Amino acid sequence: MNTPAPDGLNDLLAAAGFLCLGDCAVHPADGLPNPSGQDARQLVLIGSTGPSLWPVFSRSPEFCDGAPHPLDRYTKRVLTQIATTIGAIAVFPFEGPPYHPFQRWATRCGGFSQSPMGVLTHATYGPWAGFRAAFVTGRTRDYDTAATTPGPCETCTDKPCISACPANALSEETGYDVPRCRSHLDADRTAGCWSGCRARHACPVGQSHAQTPENGRFHMTSFIAL
Repeated sequence: MNTPAPDGLNDLLAAAGFLCLGDCAVHPADGLPNPSGQDARQLVLIGSTGPSLWPVFSRSPEFCDGAPHPLDRYTKRVLTQIATTIGAIAVFPFEGPPYHPFQRWATRCGGFSQSPMGVLTHATYGPWAGFRAAFVTGRTRDYDTAATTPGPCETCTDKPCISACPANALSEETGYDVPRCRSHLDADRTAGCWSGCRARHACPVGQSHAQTPENGRFHMTSFIAL
């Protein structure tokens, strides 16, 4: 997997609960803005995991003010500031239409594979790596696309995520049945899934990066409200 980051970026991100998930060259078809008068050359994928983001976000003004979309608002405020500090432009997965192709960018960065859960699974962080933004920079470096790390799902034969889903909403053939998942959550507000997706927790990759029950309930509540 590529090793991203303009100088000091990792420290700025970590203090706010975020991390770099990889980087790749910008393609003309990406339609990205040019940063600070330079050509857009590098895309740095910014994400989070449960242990990295929740302790910081849950103490933020956005989390406490009772207004809608607290995570999106926290993410935009903090990552826009960090992008400005390093001379980059931040783009976000929740702004659109049109929506930016974050999953396609992640595949270009390397280390990700498509899972039956509908999310990309990361070689280090498993299914717990959430996409929060992409930083567009004018930084130039060489990329060896043949050297990118494959994701873990490609070699997973047991598929424990599928058998762990109590709603039977996952299938290797058809993928993730969102309506079935929602129906299961709606039918039982005490279901264990409300504290975090059972399928994600069953994945053997990245378990140290999993959401806490409180964090999981926040995300499940946001999901069911969509």
